[in-house]
Amino acid sequence: MVFAWKAAGLSYNRYLAVASRVVRRSLKEDKRLIAERRGESDLRFAKWDNGKMGESKNLADANAAAAVESAASGGQ
Repeated sequence: MVFAWKAAGLSYNRYLAVASRVVRRSLKEDKRLIAERRGESDLRFAKWDNGKMGESKNLADANAAAAVESAASGGQ
């Protein structure tokens, strides 16, 4: 038996993200706002060099900057 999310080409994590977003949007206004704040995430990373932590960067910002840089260089 193939699960519907798998047949649709989704990973299980993506399926859960979509399902949780649908549930959050179906809540009443006051509960929805609380649930949406809980669903946000902020990922940060840092490059380590010689045992020292480098500058901590926001992952979404770094990905956006890398995409712009890649587009400017022709995607190579």
